[in-house]
Amino acid sequence: MNYWLDEGVDNFKAYMFITPAELSAAVAAAHKRGAKVTGHLCTIGFREAAQLGIDDLEHGLLVDTEFFPWKKPDTCSDEKADEEAPFYAKLDIQSGPVHDMIADLVNHHVAVTSTLPVFEMSVPGRPTVQKRVLDALSPDARSYFLNNKVRNDDVAATKKLYGTEVSPWIGAFRKSMDFEYAFAKAGGLLLAGEDPTGMGGVLAGFGDQREVELLVEAGFTPVEAIHIATSNGAQYLGELNRIGTIAAGKQADLVVIKGDPSKKIEDIENVEMVFKDGVGYDSAKLIQSVEGMVGTR
Repeated sequence: MNYWLDEGVDNFKAYMFITPAELSAAVAAAHKRGAKVTGHLCTIGFREAAQLGIDDLEHGLLVDTEFFPWKKPDTCSDEKADEEAPFYAKLDIQSGPVHDMIADLVNHHVAVTSTLPVFEMSVPGRPTVQKRVLDALSPDARSYFLNNKVRNDDVAATKKLYGTEVSPWIGAFRKSMDFEYAFAKAGGLLLAGEDPTGMGGVLAGFGDQREVELLVEAGFTPVEAIHIATSNGAQYLGELNRIGTIAAGKQADLVVIKGDPSKKIEDIENVEMVFKDGVGYDSAKLIQSVEGMVGTR
């Protein structure tokens, strides 16, 4: 930790198999020098991570293992991976252990990063596969993604794995949305992102736009969803005085959109120009420049 802090790193991400002792030491070292620690956890549950002082938790409810009846202390196991989605689908968000966990995270000022587009890929029939995504993917990456979607949407495969033709991922995905909405309404700092997974079909930029759309589906207003994806991220990073909102004196990072996403959130996809540090870039030309390349490196 100190080596990377000396190199100028100001944010760290802990991963699934980190132990409580390791996470505790990492958090202590980071906080001593003004850095933050987030995590995609498995061995450690959300409430334990909050007790250890973590600053943020990646991916939301569907990676929190603390409620699994088969969970063993200080272990991360996928031995019952086929039981996870059905379990999440039955969780009560408004009361009981999950409700108490939300209160605990809020009390410890732990943020949560929503990455709904990744989990949406596991829901049969979702999302509508967009031509712009397929055009951006390399031929191999496109085939990999489409083959995965065909397998995921296969009713016979779902019945064989779960014993029902209705995928439990439908309910689990809804509970993930409900968790994030409840967390934010309880006063938690919800952040927005995605991840380069999702069967290979969640692309940087396009996936971030989809994230905002899914936050609206989760129950947030379009303006609230946009605020989560912009201002909240800057707030978490301690950069709200410089970025995150449009104001005189702030960094000129702007996006010009055809339409009004404050009323119709799908308009967020209609990007015409992007400004970075005050320099304007043609969005269509940028996208065209990487067509057929995503997934090659």
